[in-house]
Amino acid sequence: MARKRWSELDPRLRQGILLGGAFEAGLKLAALIDLAQRPRSDIRGSKAAWAAALTLVNSGGVVPIVYLLRGRRIR
Repeated sequence: MARKRWSELDPRLRQGILLGGAFEAGLKLAALIDLAQRPRSDIRGSKAAWAAALTLVNSGGVVPIVYLLRGRRIR
C-alpha cells in the first residue's frame, strides 16, 4: 500500500483526522487542568504519573477518559 501525502487524502478524511485530533487535545487539556487544580488527596495514584500518561501517551482519548472517570475521587 503506497503512502499518500496529506494533500492527496480525501477532504472528508482530512477533516475527520483534524476533528479527532482536536477532540483528543481538548480531552487532554481538560484532564490536565483538572489534575493541576485538584488536591493530591483527591487523585487515585500519583499526580506525576497521571500527568506523564496524559501528556506522553497517544491514546486516542482513552487515557484522559480513564483519568476523568476513574482517576479522581469525587466527594
